[in-house]
Amino acid sequence: MIPFSVLDLSPICEGGTASDAFRNTLDLAQNVERLGYRRYWLAEHHNMPGIASAATAVVIGHVAAGTGTIRVGSGGIMLPNHAPLVIAEQFGTLESLFPGRIDLGLGRAPGTDMRTARALRRNLSGSDDSFPQDVMELLAYFGAEMPTQSQVMGNQVRAVPGAGLNVPLWILGSSLFGAQLAAELGLPFGFASHFAPDYLMQALSIYRERFKPSTQLQKPHALACIGVFAAASDAEARRLFTSLQQQFIALRRGTPGPLPPPLPSMEGHWSPQERMMVEHSLMYSVVGGPETVRQGLAEFIHATQVDELMITAQIYDHAARVRSFEITMEQREKLSAEKQRRAG
Repeated sequence: MIPFSVLDLSPICEGGTASDAFRNTLDLAQNVERLGYRRYWLAEHHNMPGIASAATAVVIGHVAAGTGTIRVGSGGIMLPNHAPLVIAEQFGTLESLFPGRIDLGLGRAPGTDMRTARALRRNLSGSDDSFPQDVMELLAYFGAEMPTQSQVMGNQVRAVPGAGLNVPLWILGSSLFGAQLAAELGLPFGFASHFAPDYLMQALSIYRERFKPSTQLQKPHALACIGVFAAASDAEARRLFTSLQQQFIALRRGTPGPLPPPLPSMEGHWSPQERMMVEHSLMYSVVGGPETVRQGLAEFIHATQVDELMITAQIYDHAARVRSFEITMEQREKLSAEKQRRAG
């Protein structure tokens, strides 16, 4: 059975603070480590009142320090916001502190609106997409022999710490661009199907067909992220899911805010057009009791043939969120047992 991993946006809930979010993030990480999830990734977003993980590398350090075996990383670092040298130093530091446990997932989007992107002080000229060059520069900084060809006053620029460290790079995306780049560079690829479903199957196909082996990876490794909202019953899971539905609508209305408490129903809280938009964007969400979740997981894995599944769940109540990840792993184990019986 393929491994399951976790994407955490470190949600700030209504009535809560960023401090609460970080405590919950660490508690969730410790729980999913105990349950057997492979990775715990955090995402970079800025100017988002409901997401606490803007300083992603700092939160990764917080989680890695409070866990012992689970891999911890970024899902992802939005590389256009940063100089590659700074990211090499940050993740070189993390790898030095927590050897063999750090992943560096890279995204091409700014992870925010354009006004906030300008506040991040990066070059916003739309005519020059430097993401592939920035990825290559970052790869070079981690290399043992030639950290980079950049020169400062006649000396090579080195990432210290960073040079020579084995920090796995991932290319993340929600379109075809990331699939093409990951294939060309021979890197693992993750698709954000939890909010951008349209190009999932085409992106996976392109990545597998065009993959070129590299020193990091000899064969393609594709990961897809989906939302899983698991509870004791289908009705309770649908109730928990309304928090994300409300937050999604607020974001599209231009009024982002903290994660709201769940509602008995979304009836009367969205227009027909908003409902259609939300249901389409979140179409790869599995919402239900244990049986429904097991069936939904099996169908998604069979349809995509992904090598790894990443689970995210924006659930208002922390105890319910932890329980959702427990149910999800219980259903993975049942799927694994079923697969072994069929093979036997």
